[in-house]
Amino acid sequence: MRSVVAVLRGGHGREYDVSLKSGAAVLQALNQEQYEPRDVFISRDGQWHLFGAPVIPERALRGVDVAFNALRGRAGEGGEAGRLLEKLSVPYTGSCGSASAFAFNKQLTKQAVKKLGIRTPRALVVSVEDMDGNPERLASDIFRTTPLPAIVKPVFGGSSLGVGFANSYHALASAIEHAFEHSSKVLVEEYIRGREASVGILEDFRGEKIYTLLPVEIVPPPGSQFFDYTAKHDGQGAVRYPGAFTGTEKEELGRLARAVHKGLGLAHYSRADFVISRRGIYFLEVNTAPALAEHTPFHHALGAVGTPLSHFLSHVISLAQQRT
Repeated sequence: MRSVVAVLRGGHGREYDVSLKSGAAVLQALNQEQYEPRDVFISRDGQWHLFGAPVIPERALRGVDVAFNALRGRAGEGGEAGRLLEKLSVPYTGSCGSASAFAFNKQLTKQAVKKLGIRTPRALVVSVEDMDGNPERLASDIFRTTPLPAIVKPVFGGSSLGVGFANSYHALASAIEHAFEHSSKVLVEEYIRGREASVGILEDFRGEKIYTLLPVEIVPPPGSQFFDYTAKHDGQGAVRYPGAFTGTEKEELGRLARAVHKGLGLAHYSRADFVISRRGIYFLEVNTAPALAEHTPFHHALGAVGTPLSHFLSHVISLAQQRT
């Protein structure tokens, strides 16, 4: 008998479109001989739908053997869906609700990763209360004390939404105001020059408890200082693997990604981003529910080790069903 797999996609928040694409990739790749896919669509206002009809979550998940969490933002990576699925006793893929919520907070994640002995860029956290309706004054205060260039990013969020590059006072003020549109807290982070690497983790795979996928190099489009939202999700820029890194770099990137995954208590799979500079390797952030559409870094990393998306899905669904 086939297992019923509910693929949760959509959801409230600004990463709605990313979630739709990722969920569509999962639905298309699921092995139809093993699984009975169930498309559970969640609208922008949080309404759950099954077969096109609005339903309550309990109805959408009735008879489901496992849920594949393709949601993004607070609903997915922020742990909301995980906590709901735990309450309803539905097995699901990815990290538990509490671990996801922790990792979704870039401030807490940076603090935890530093305690693991891993380098992270110097950063300043400011809140909307600090701005007090005057982003120019806040930017002026930061400009006088913080070296530029800097990356300005929301503390809560993913997919590079709300992230900006600041190499002047005016760019800093604009980036801070933009980031506050996405989060009540903002991280002003030292810009580290170097090559950006994305490293995927997959548990209990090929005889290894924590298996490291080959790192992929993320190359921003010409004229851009970082891999922004448009580049990530519209297939711009470039992803290079595996020859972009030396053997020593691959080994160290893998060690650091495993340490982050284990240290933050993540489960099943994750993706950590780093930058390789002349000063060493710096951790940037971690994603507990990487996007899986064809052009995404995690999809490329699976391909680099000869693992079709369908095999990956079967593996993590099996892990979810085994979780107690």
